[in-house]
Amino acid sequence: MSPLRLAIFDDNRDFRESLRQLFHFTSNVAVVGVFPDCSTVRSAVAELKPDVVLMDVDMPGINGIEATAIVKEVSPSTQVVMLTVSEEKDRIFQALRNGATGYLLKKASPDELIESVHAVFQGGSPMSPAIARKVLQFFHLNTPTGASNHVVVSPQVAGTDNAHSLTPREQEILEGLVDGLSYKMIAARFFISADTVKNHIQGIYKKLHVHSKGEAISYALKKGIAGQNRP
Repeated sequence: MSPLRLAIFDDNRDFRESLRQLFHFTSNVAVVGVFPDCSTVRSAVAELKPDVVLMDVDMPGINGIEATAIVKEVSPSTQVVMLTVSEEKDRIFQALRNGATGYLLKKASPDELIESVHAVFQGGSPMSPAIARKVLQFFHLNTPTGASNHVVVSPQVAGTDNAHSLTPREQEILEGLVDGLSYKMIAARFFISADTVKNHIQGIYKKLHVHSKGEAISYALKKGIAGQNRP
C-alpha cells in the first residue's frame, strides 16, 4: 500500500519542523512538502497531490482558511486538517465551509496528531475536544426544544414539495458525519457496507449542494438539520 501523502503549511518554524520530524518517523506517511506560508499553495497542491494537508489557520498573506478553499478547488479529494491555537467558533465554521474536514488545537499530543491524520484519510472528521464542544454548543443553540434523537429535515432543505428531503438512511448517515465517524464506522453502526455509505454520501452532497464532508457537516449544523439530543 502506498503511504499517505502529507503536506504541511505553518509559519511557525519550530512547530513546522516538529511536525516534519514527527511524521518523518511515522509509518505509512510520506511528508511530500513543508511550507512556511501559502503563497504557493495552488501550485504546490497541484504538483504534490497530497492526500492530507495540515494547515495552520493564522499565517501572513493568504491565511489557512482562505488557503483551504484553494486546496479544495485544486484537489477536491485532498483532506484538510486545520491547526490552531484559537477556539473562535466563527473561524471553525468558516474553515468547515471552505472544505476543512478536521480542526485541531496545536496543543494536541503527537499521538493525537498522528491518529487524526490517519482518521481523516480514512473518512473521519477529527476535532480536538475543545473544538468539538464549540460545535456541539452551536448545535444545541440551534436545535428546537423537544427535538428527537434522529436527524430532522428543516423546511429550508425539504422545501414545500419535499423534493429535496433526505431519505431516512441519508439522515442517519449525515448524523454519523456530524458525529465525526469514518465511512467504516458509519457502515458498522448501520450494518451496511462502506461502499453503500459512500453512495449515500454522494446523494447527500447532491441534495445539500455541497462538495465535501466538511461542507456537509457545516451545512447540517448551521441549518439545524442534523444532530443528536445529547445530555
